[in-house]
Amino acid sequence: MSVFQAKIEGVPQFVSYFAPVHRAMLQLGEATPKQVYAHIAQHEGLSAEDMAQTNKNGGPTFENRAAWARFYMTKAGWMYAPKHGVWALTEQGKQAADLTEEQAVAMFKSVTTQHKGHEEEVKAPEDHVQPDSTQYWFVGAMWGDGEGDQMPRFLQEGIWQNGYEDKFAEQVNKMKAGDRIAIKASFARKHGTPFNNKGQTVSAMKIKAIGTVTRNHGDGQTVDVAWEPLTEPREWYFYTYRSTITRARVEDEVLARRLVAFTFDGGQQDYAFFMAQPYWRARFIETDGVAPDGDSIDDKADALDEVEQVPPVAVYGVADIVAEGCFVSEAELHSMLKRWTEKKNLILQGPPGTGKTWLANRLAKALIGQKNVTDEQLRVVQFHPALSYEDFVRGYRPGGDGRLTLTDGLFLQVVQAAIAQPDVEHVLIIEEINRGNPAHVLGEMLTLLECSKRSRAEAMELAYSKSRGEKVYVPENLYVIGTMNVADRSLALVDLALRRRFAFVNLAPSLNTAWQQWCSDKGMDTTAITHIQTRMAALNQEIAADRALGAQFQIGHSYVTPHEPVADAQAWFAEVVLSEIGPLLHEYWFDTPERADEAIALLLKQA
Repeated sequence: MSVFQAKIEGVPQFVSYFAPVHRAMLQLGEATPKQVYAHIAQHEGLSAEDMAQTNKNGGPTFENRAAWARFYMTKAGWMYAPKHGVWALTEQGKQAADLTEEQAVAMFKSVTTQHKGHEEEVKAPEDHVQPDSTQYWFVGAMWGDGEGDQMPRFLQEGIWQNGYEDKFAEQVNKMKAGDRIAIKASFARKHGTPFNNKGQTVSAMKIKAIGTVTRNHGDGQTVDVAWEPLTEPREWYFYTYRSTITRARVEDEVLARRLVAFTFDGGQQDYAFFMAQPYWRARFIETDGVAPDGDSIDDKADALDEVEQVPPVAVYGVADIVAEGCFVSEAELHSMLKRWTEKKNLILQGPPGTGKTWLANRLAKALIGQKNVTDEQLRVVQFHPALSYEDFVRGYRPGGDGRLTLTDGLFLQVVQAAIAQPDVEHVLIIEEINRGNPAHVLGEMLTLLECSKRSRAEAMELAYSKSRGEKVYVPENLYVIGTMNVADRSLALVDLALRRRFAFVNLAPSLNTAWQQWCSDKGMDTTAITHIQTRMAALNQEIAADRALGAQFQIGHSYVTPHEPVADAQAWFAEVVLSEIGPLLHEYWFDTPERADEAIALLLKQA
């Protein structure tokens, strides 16, 4: 019986073509559809009468069934198109033995498509069929250190290479055969845009070449690619990638899906759609042509119009934090960053003066990898008793016309910026997170902040929606770090739900060797340093032993850490005791002022 008459029970007839197509591809390697059809006709017993049969659309029935077999096998990851109009087996397809009927049925059932059940009447898609597991990568080809544009070499050698030995290896190793890849060049354009940008600078990308990954070398550096050079680069605006390698999160973001359709399917960009998104609306619609306040990523790009922007190498890290006066070890700082990266949310808690705010700001810069970060990447807010959900997330506020307008608060602004710039880390610092009521202020965000819910699949409707069915999610590239004073009696206890979603790090007074060296570098003599260290250690021990206070009321090292050179250490310390530490001790022991006076006297006692 020829393949034309073969029929597997319970599935459409074209499923019987899976095995013949697979056998043909094993024999032919890469081949055009016509070559595959001819091979099947010759080796699978088709007659001239079989070949002449047509479907309802007037096309050859045999060829359409074989094309549908290819479509499903591609969706299942067995086949791919190394270039336009060519079929080939993936490594999975090459390594598989001859397909059984059971395997063919399982493959058919595993694929989800809008065409299922109508294949005999519909022409099979010819190009750009992607496996359900296909990933889409946008990569750079411009290398630093004077090496320049590597794209001509990549196209000639049929490869793409990571230009860094110590970065992006993990992402490169995630590429697999069948994934789609595009070489892009990121820049900023202010003039000659195909839409009215009202004088604002717009982030842009040029898509210079597209292709399909055929093999990963597994070294974090190189993948083989079947390239399809474009006749002319195509320009894409707004939602852009600046990193050397970025995977488009098509499973989460409609903006990414539109970019993929533009890049790999030849679609057109709907500029009006992007300008209507919250992040860009304020810049390109709700503006009178005057550049908005703030130091956005695009604000500094006027001189870069049409000049490719090479991603900056990380220039700020843990060693820089220590060099700036952090008395926590590098190992501990690395541990904090690792925990924060995994959990997405971190709280630094400790007694007053332990450098929580100072460290939060620098950890944020270390996470981003840059000392000078834009205002959009790093936002800071302080919680207080009067702060509400309507202020922080979304609520009604008076508009310019005197009417109440539903307005996004700081948190949703940060979310929108992170979604619009998906390959850039964004950080929100929340000062004194327990000075307000976190559960009241955060609302639904408390759930969406959880690291396991950072996807569109977990999106929720808000208490105040701008449109019917609107849902919001928190993207993976948004990191939150809070500070918490554990000594203030007026502050609220932290909600257990908040504790579950944040990692907590305790900061204690650190009058250690690093602190000693810092003081010495500021001109303080060894005797004075030892005196301050001994007196403060004794005071903190007394505070920790007091049942009415405890360790959370100890006095942090920030009180006794000089920021400028010190000429007279004893006089400087005495001034700190009288103006800062003394008043705090009187607050601690407000009912026994003589105890505070004794402690102050001990601090002021000469060495």
